[in-house]
Amino acid sequence: MATKAIQMQADPRSELGSRQNRKLRLTGKIPGVVYGHKEAVVPVTLPKKELSTHLARGAHVFDLSLDGKSETVLVKEVQYDHLGIEVLHVDFARVSLTEKVTVTVPLELKGTPKGEEQGGVLSQTVSDLEVECTVTDIPDVIRHNVSDMALDDVLHLKDIKLPAGVTALQDEDLVIANVSEVKEEEETTDTDVEPEVIGTEPAAEPAAE
Repeated sequence: MATKAIQMQADPRSELGSRQNRKLRLTGKIPGVVYGHKEAVVPVTLPKKELSTHLARGAHVFDLSLDGKSETVLVKEVQYDHLGIEVLHVDFARVSLTEKVTVTVPLELKGTPKGEEQGGVLSQTVSDLEVECTVTDIPDVIRHNVSDMALDDVLHLKDIKLPAGVTALQDEDLVIANVSEVKEEEETTDTDVEPEVIGTEPAAEPAAE
């Protein structure tokens, strides 16, 4: 399912700087900028709770109502706090619905590999894919079923079926996941070695007569 543009109200902001941005966040707003298409960069503010919820759900494309007109924009960069939780600032790039863009999309592996019955464990090494597609074709998530993976099988990027109109930008041989056996470390004990006794001294040699 392709991502739908999220309708949101944005307001222009005239006061710039980190101090003013902190004040905005305290009032429930998030500062951002809109740029691109050879038009002026426009500083904006958006509702903090609403925007944060959409971003947490993986939203990429927004229709911003700004100064009486609608701007279709793509999220280009999100700045978070040091804990990676609170949204501090968002950069939006103007886009048209027909142009191709580069985005990062979550990759979700579904199912239980048959190799788990043979003692294997699925290990996913890549959780996001960088793809190119039109704005209207951006998928919310890319899913792949791993039920047929046997023990020692390796899943590569080229094995994943992408949605129509979506092209992966990474190497097709990129390893996405594998099913491998977990080997337990064996404990070894040497029964031939006598334990060392600490704190004793060797017996003295008898004196020669």
